[in-house]
Amino acid sequence: MADGESSVNGLQLCTRWWEASNRGAAILHYILEQVPHIYCLEAEPQPVDEEQQVQEHILHPLECFLFGEDPSVGLQKLEHKNYGSSSQQCGRVFKEGETVYSCRDCAIDPTCVLCMDCFQNSVHKGHRYKMHASSGGGFCDCGDLEAWKTGPCCSQHDLGTSVAMETDDCVLEAELQERAQTLFQVLLCYITDLMVWEEGDELSEEMKQGMNENTYYCVLYNDEHHSYDQVIYALQRAISCDHNEAHTHTALIDKEGRRAVKRGTLRTCEQVKDLIRSNSEHITQQALRVEILHSAVMAHQTFALRLGTWLQQIIGYSVGFRQVFCQVALEPGADSDKPCLISRLMLHDARLYKGARKVIHELIFCSLLMETEYKKQFAMKFTEHYKQLQEDFISDDHERNISVTALSVQIFTVPTLARQLIEEGSVIKVIIDTVMEMLREHLDNNQRFHFQGYNSDKFFRVQVIFHDLRYILISKPTTWTEQLRGKFLEGFSAFLGLLNCMQGMEEVKRQFGQHIEVEPEWEAGFSIQIQLRHILSMFQDWCSSDERVLLLAFQECHRALLRCTNQPFHSEPTDSYMCKHILHIRPYKVSQEPVSIHLPITRLLAGLYVLLCQADAVKYLPDFVDPQHLDFSAFAEYPLRCVVLAAEVSAEMWRRNGLSLVSQVYYYQDVKCRDEMFDKDIIMLQIAASKMDPNHFLMLVLLRFELFDVFNGNCSSKDQDLLKQWNRLTEEMLNLLIIIVGERYVPGISNVTKQDVTMREVIHLLCIEPMAHSSLVKGLPENESHETGLESVIAKVATFKKPGVSGHGLYELKKECLKEFNPFFYHYTKSQHSKAEDAQKKRRAQDGSDKALRPPVPPPFAPAFSSIVRLLCCDVFIHVLRRVLQRAVEERCTLWSEAMIQRALHLVGQALIEEKTQLEASNVDEVTFDFSHKARTVGSDHGKSLFHFLSQMKKLPSLDAQKDMINWLLQMFEIVKCLREKSSPSAVCAVDQTKPEESFQDRKRKAEAAKLHRQKIMAQMSAMQKNFIETHKMLYDNVPESGSQGEPTAFMDCSAMEFEERHVAVGPQQGVCPADWEALTCILCQEEQEVQAQAPAMVLTACVQRSTVLTQYRGKTLSTKEGSYPLFMPPDLAVGTHTGSCGHVMHATCWQKYFEAVQNTTRNRLHAELIIDLENGEYMCPLCKSLCNTVVPLIPLEPSKLNYESAELVGEVLTLPRWIQIVLARIKGLRPAQRADSNADVGKEEAGFLEDDQTDFRSIHSFGVQPPPKYSSSITEMLVVCATTVHRVGLQTAPNELCPHVPVMTWNTCAYTIQAIENMLQEEGKALFGSLQNRQLSGLKAVVQFSAVQRLKSSQTVIQKHFTDMLAVLVPVPDTEGTPSVLEVDFFHLLVGLVLSIPALYQEENVDLQPSAISTAYNHLHLVQLLTMAHIVQVLLSLHDTSGVIGGRDEEEAKAAEALYSTVSQHTEGLRSGVSGSMIADRVRRGILPFLRCAALFFNCLTGVPPPEALSSTAESPDSHLPLLCSYLALPCNLFQLFQEHRDTVTPLIQRWCGNEAILKALKGEINIVRYPRKRNRLIDLPEDYSVLLNQASHFKCPKSSDDERKHPTLCLFCGTMLCSQSPCCHVQLDGEEVGACTAHAASCGAGVGMFLRVRECEIVLMASRTRGSTYPAPYLDDYGETDPQLGRGNPLHLCPERYRKLQQLWQQHCILEEIARSLEVLNVMFAFEWQML
Repeated sequence: MADGESSVNGLQLCTRWWEASNRGAAILHYILEQVPHIYCLEAEPQPVDEEQQVQEHILHPLECFLFGEDPSVGLQKLEHKNYGSSSQQCGRVFKEGETVYSCRDCAIDPTCVLCMDCFQNSVHKGHRYKMHASSGGGFCDCGDLEAWKTGPCCSQHDLGTSVAMETDDCVLEAELQERAQTLFQVLLCYITDLMVWEEGDELSEEMKQGMNENTYYCVLYNDEHHSYDQVIYALQRAISCDHNEAHTHTALIDKEGRRAVKRGTLRTCEQVKDLIRSNSEHITQQALRVEILHSAVMAHQTFALRLGTWLQQIIGYSVGFRQVFCQVALEPGADSDKPCLISRLMLHDARLYKGARKVIHELIFCSLLMETEYKKQFAMKFTEHYKQLQEDFISDDHERNISVTALSVQIFTVPTLARQLIEEGSVIKVIIDTVMEMLREHLDNNQRFHFQGYNSDKFFRVQVIFHDLRYILISKPTTWTEQLRGKFLEGFSAFLGLLNCMQGMEEVKRQFGQHIEVEPEWEAGFSIQIQLRHILSMFQDWCSSDERVLLLAFQECHRALLRCTNQPFHSEPTDSYMCKHILHIRPYKVSQEPVSIHLPITRLLAGLYVLLCQADAVKYLPDFVDPQHLDFSAFAEYPLRCVVLAAEVSAEMWRRNGLSLVSQVYYYQDVKCRDEMFDKDIIMLQIAASKMDPNHFLMLVLLRFELFDVFNGNCSSKDQDLLKQWNRLTEEMLNLLIIIVGERYVPGISNVTKQDVTMREVIHLLCIEPMAHSSLVKGLPENESHETGLESVIAKVATFKKPGVSGHGLYELKKECLKEFNPFFYHYTKSQHSKAEDAQKKRRAQDGSDKALRPPVPPPFAPAFSSIVRLLCCDVFIHVLRRVLQRAVEERCTLWSEAMIQRALHLVGQALIEEKTQLEASNVDEVTFDFSHKARTVGSDHGKSLFHFLSQMKKLPSLDAQKDMINWLLQMFEIVKCLREKSSPSAVCAVDQTKPEESFQDRKRKAEAAKLHRQKIMAQMSAMQKNFIETHKMLYDNVPESGSQGEPTAFMDCSAMEFEERHVAVGPQQGVCPADWEALTCILCQEEQEVQAQAPAMVLTACVQRSTVLTQYRGKTLSTKEGSYPLFMPPDLAVGTHTGSCGHVMHATCWQKYFEAVQNTTRNRLHAELIIDLENGEYMCPLCKSLCNTVVPLIPLEPSKLNYESAELVGEVLTLPRWIQIVLARIKGLRPAQRADSNADVGKEEAGFLEDDQTDFRSIHSFGVQPPPKYSSSITEMLVVCATTVHRVGLQTAPNELCPHVPVMTWNTCAYTIQAIENMLQEEGKALFGSLQNRQLSGLKAVVQFSAVQRLKSSQTVIQKHFTDMLAVLVPVPDTEGTPSVLEVDFFHLLVGLVLSIPALYQEENVDLQPSAISTAYNHLHLVQLLTMAHIVQVLLSLHDTSGVIGGRDEEEAKAAEALYSTVSQHTEGLRSGVSGSMIADRVRRGILPFLRCAALFFNCLTGVPPPEALSSTAESPDSHLPLLCSYLALPCNLFQLFQEHRDTVTPLIQRWCGNEAILKALKGEINIVRYPRKRNRLIDLPEDYSVLLNQASHFKCPKSSDDERKHPTLCLFCGTMLCSQSPCCHVQLDGEEVGACTAHAASCGAGVGMFLRVRECEIVLMASRTRGSTYPAPYLDDYGETDPQLGRGNPLHLCPERYRKLQQLWQQHCILEEIARSLEVLNVMFAFEWQML
């Protein structure tokens, strides 16, 4: 509402309009006058100003008029009088990409969906639901009683739902109703006139009055023909704008549908229009749509859209308002020819632009579709205009989700509406007539479809109409009226007309001589067949629900089939003779004459006949169809041709017809089409087999398979190809007989249910192999509701095996279901058949059973089909089988195949099972089925009976694989014989039956004997070995039991032997280093080499990367331009440099050759830059394909020659204060004399250490020096290679080996890598030592050794300077500036830097020196002690939580801790007082533990001294390993003793450390303090239920965009930030390049590495740089243990903790880059994806 002044104006206007003689005209005149003064005053729209003005000058007065008073008062009254009880239907309109939910248990059909909020508050959340992304345009069905079986309302919409669904007139006050009617009439007319107005139309007189100015707009409209780039190109040339401006215009045109690109005079706009059209036309041969609109028209159209959204708001106030609006919208026009307003808008929809369509559709949604009565009226209007609307949609180029035709789903799926539209609007006929009209152009001269050269886009749009037919049929009626019957059958007849055009379409004829030149079109026909698949079954379902409708439908279908003229016979009938039977039939050869695979009418008739049988209505059929015309042999002719065609294609007889025919046959039998194609053909053949004489039927089959003469003995050939064809056709023919007789799992053909059918399908799929749920679903046919029925049967037939960390859950078939296995199951493909057969044979072998795959016992046929079994005992059947088996017995190898024999034996088995079943079910005299008798007697005179051949085949070596099956058949013959003779099976049979068991026992006995033999040999070898050791005992005396083979332990000197058990890595008690690197093999040349200083370099592949895994302040970045980085790593470890290795070794020369080869070959590879960055030296490890960007040279450890006695003597002199004096003196001496003179005056706090001026600066040498090791040139070269990479990657700078930061970065990467490994071990609860994989351990060792030696390739002066600066943190060093406080450095990084740089102090001007072993030991000892003390002070200064005191500690330790805390407090303002000593001791212990663990790892790799064994086990409590670590690092177990032992030295140091200004700021809270132990980073916590995440995403609002366009909410798993990815609104500039939100976020949050969860797509995105990324399965699984990328299946998803843990390990172990490279390598990227725009 506007302010007070405008309120007065609004009320005055309201009164004036109400008193006017023509109120509507007065309101309209005011609007026409005001609008041009608000909109389109400038070239660029001003949305904020325009909105304010329109509210104030137009909308507020209109609201005043509506209520007749102040709108806020009127609205309150409306609500008070309960007129405002708006509908309890939700009605939320879905945006594209929004997640919607459908309940599989309760929804009437899959189109019934809920929005996120309603679903979360509904009962369906606990049901079986599906979720998917909306394509936009639909609305939430919450509150619609017709959409749900139960739970129609969520808790928010529950009250008054019944009221909402009934259209009780919500009566408004008479005046309010009159006002609303007047206002809505004017405004809706205004909106309609402006929406349907087109360039060139005449304007009304009132509108013309405001068009005095000569200002026009050139408006460019959106289309789907031109790409973004083409529109940008045309705009740049037409209006002379830059690329960015053109891109902005194009993006807005794509979003809104149109945009004014030029404002000016009519002439200038026309020039621009011509330029745009010409520039776009020459690219695509189609010009862009451009119109010139007067500024007033543009203003009115803009306001009309604003009025649309305002009307939605007003209608939402009251049901009464909505009803008035509906009346106005549906009111017939004043002229009888003029349709109602809503019809005008619908009919003009295809010519509206996107923005206008959207507003109109939303207006329809919130009004007409929310009121039941008006929804019916609207549905009738929609049906009335249906044909025109679809024609417009097909000629339009916009997507369907923004077409008015998409509203059909809201209308046709409502059961009551659908019935009404069928009865009153003949909607079935309307839809089918529309389809026929659209497809009429594709009819040939025979009135059959022929789709050669069709327009794929237009054809796709036509197919969409079939969805509407499916919607109408989605819920079959429970009660039928005569009118419904009549209209349904009228629609059914129209549907038969469509099928008539498909019957026999696109015939094919076998190609002889040469290959077909042009592949015929086939996809169109099959795509229609796929669309009709569910429609056909739904028509049959409707028919089956009423007996009369079913009979009439059969009658119509029968007439339609008789009218078909396709594939006629061209010959007169002839007689064929076989086994004394005559078949009088017309000849037809599939291999020579045209044949079509499309027979929808025949198949529909077969389906209807089975339904008649199921309903027991066949008895009434003669009343509807003349029995003389029910010639089922003629009906079966065409399906039989199809089956024969498939057989001939399988026999490779149609090779010259190309792939199109192979594809047709594939789809004919595929799960997408088979239920209405192949399956129905089989049913029609079964119907024919039940009606015809069995001998005649088999003769017909033999004739159509072109095998009649072959089996009649009238045909012979020596042509091998022809013989192969005959064999393959015989196999297929026998297979068809197996199917016709054995496939009874069809309701109506036998007494089975749909559940039984599904169960059998599932059993046969699981017989192939254990399968995932999704694979099973793909292998099963879906019904019209996209359900397979799998869930209802799977638990009965299979057990579920849960998935591991990768892979998916699998269903395994239960053992008791194996008896159902049929190796010739008719839905198996060839590969599935062979896989299933092999799998079952293996399974039977494992169980010790024979390998006979017996036919399962089928259910009995229904009475109408019971005569089919006569095929199994007729003369022709016996004759065919005898012929097949005779060929095998006579070993005429070219005339038979094993597959043929297998099928023949299967048929024999089927016949014997049938006979056995009949004999067991009734008296022997009643059983006429006499297969076994005929098998024994026919041909027995000449020893050629079927039984005789079987007996002979048993002995054939060529049929060993079938021996078990033959044995079983012979046993079955014996059993059947006994049943006929009413006796028990003979002894022979019994013996035969025990044979498999005996053979199994025999195999078992042999296996046991072999096992005993092996055990005996092993015992003999062990005895010989012991004897040899006893005989040659001397050889083994010196070998320790734990010593590994080849270690030279026997030759170590005495001193080493004495101290070899020392587990101390630091100081004068340092233990002995065992053997270093063993001889290593190069993975490229396979040559072995030992790692030696002077030998050619051996290198490890390595990957250096920046990391934020340990950061304490995510999002913080580090730069060399600010602070003291990289020399001092901040304690928050914001960004580190990690070096990892896959542990594979190469010679340096081999690596260089390989690297050069990779560079040369990769440059030519498509999109190689996506996998490896050649410019930055990346390559893939030759062995494991890990991503690498450098190599680490392997450095041999210097052997430790520590003389413990000398070391002890030195220790008495070289105490900590003395060591500090010597080091400071050395630092002073190394500086130039003039600098020392000019800075002679040193501060008082430093006097304590410098008062001993007698210390010579060369005193440092007096404790031992030695020459540094010499390394080969290749090792030094590799040192430079590695150090340069670390420096370049770590600092993101250009390569520069002379940069003073190079050595610092090598120390930093060494420290950070150790910290990352320690963090990972702690996180996974693993022991510090012994838990790392060999590759990780060797990589870490190599990095430490490399970091230690790298100083030799740097300037010693630079190293000395670095050491001095670092030492200044601990002790006062003169002439150092900018030294950080103890709270501003990470002490482990400092430890590594100081330890690795101190040898540089020993360097003399002309002599290369380094400290001796004793000097090194004391250097390490004092540095460790000094840094440990400093770190303890750092921990104390950062204490913040003093709760949770742990008692029971050592009292002495507690006192020492309290004393230290007191000392620190004296020199620090702001520390808490009254903190107990035990709490301090506990906090210090826990805070310093990670530092000590890292130090232990570091010194272990540096010195090689083995740690105490206890450190190789997992710690019981966090600090239980502390004493062991202290011992290993030569520290006292009570760390506070350090302060007591060195009180005099440390007290002034503590004063200095605590006196820094930064400490005071930190304690006051001005600077962030890192607390110890540092928090360990983990991936964010994700909700267990994925719908919670989707809910978060649905409420996500892009921070930089106000529109409601589809967004891609993407969750950063490092920090939990929700980002708007793949959207231009969130693009930012990063280093001068435009990047997406995820890329920009990854740069700050993960130092370029990112791990994101795309919520709506349910997939992880891994990012490694701006150009590289890959997708990774999300850690969410459905109940079947499968991931669901893109939410394709839509099952409920739950978090899998193991998979999420694996993702965490991927991050913490720095393997994201590696994973990306590997996945891209596997994918073999063809099209580059712009990861930087994500």
